[in-house]
Amino acid sequence: MVALHWKIGICALALAVVLRPAPARAETKPAGSEPSVSAKAAAVVNADDGAVLYAKNERQHLAIASTTKIMTALLTLEAARDENRAVTISAEMIRVEGSSMGLRAGDRLTLRDLAAGMLSVSGNDAANAAALAVAGTQQAFADKMNAKAAALGLKDTHFVTPSGLDDGAHYSCAYDMAQLACAAMKNADFAEIAGKKALRVRFLSPAVTRTFPNHNKLLSQYAGCNGVKTGFTDKAGRCLVSSAERNGVRVIAVTLNDPDDWRDHKALLDYGFSKLTGRAFDDSSFRLSLPVAGGAAQSVAVRGSDGGSRVLRTEEAQGLVRTVELPQFVYAPVEEGQALGCVRYTAGGVTVAQTELTAAGNVPRFVQKNWLQKLWEGIRRLFSRR
Repeated sequence: MVALHWKIGICALALAVVLRPAPARAETKPAGSEPSVSAKAAAVVNADDGAVLYAKNERQHLAIASTTKIMTALLTLEAARDENRAVTISAEMIRVEGSSMGLRAGDRLTLRDLAAGMLSVSGNDAANAAALAVAGTQQAFADKMNAKAAALGLKDTHFVTPSGLDDGAHYSCAYDMAQLACAAMKNADFAEIAGKKALRVRFLSPAVTRTFPNHNKLLSQYAGCNGVKTGFTDKAGRCLVSSAERNGVRVIAVTLNDPDDWRDHKALLDYGFSKLTGRAFDDSSFRLSLPVAGGAAQSVAVRGSDGGSRVLRTEEAQGLVRTVELPQFVYAPVEEGQALGCVRYTAGGVTVAQTELTAAGNVPRFVQKNWLQKLWEGIRRLFSRR
């Protein structure tokens, strides 16, 4: 009886071990799968052409907080390109609430340094001062912002303030903000400022230099991050537009109303890079001989060229087909540098790149000599031997 109870106990213990729930494991997604983000709206695009790589409610109209200053800084820097004039700060210019670079009435600094104040510590005072300096009034500057938005094809965007303070008529969407960032980062001055972890601003009056930290933590936390702008208001929540570049591939990510934006942007940028590949199209080492009809030589050397590089979707890069396109022969005369054909690269039957094939030398037309020319050449050869 005791033995029976012992066996029953052993069986019960074994059954308990078998039926015990397995420890919970963190869910992992396969590489290249779409990330899950906590943002109300998000978008990831190829910074070269604005092509969408990821989207979530990308056309939804939302408040955008201080990411507005991407447009404000871009217009300010475009004005500074024509004349980087000094601005004397007035009391009206700094009569604005929220984040500040600490401007005071009577300060003097350039338009470019005002843009630096916007893109680093998100100075509402800098944005307001630049707007009044460039356009005269806030309304006139808002008109410029909306005109620029229209020129960039931003159909779901309307600006009211240069700083991004909440206003029912001031909104954009994740898609439009991504396109705006693409345009802004192509401005060399903007990209230089937005990519710095800290910015030194030289005041003309008083004659001091101040250093402002950039609020964009990704510049330090994400390899290759080179911009662009943070934002927050109670209505908009946390907003972030980021840019990064790796191996010639540039990606823009946007999240609007995102409580976990730093983590989400790392995942979004990773995803963007997984979908794009930089590909070089260098055929400069290409060599071939092409028959020449009616020429003084029977053939001409063909040389290739360097077509530079392009950013392709990863699936395009993996499925590239390379085709050499040349005629069977070419008629004389042939001149060095003459286009003879190309090397074409296609993906899914669509041309994504091509390099030019040209003649590496001259081949004149063959001319039949008459009997008098042949006699004269024979005499010249005879006397040249003596």
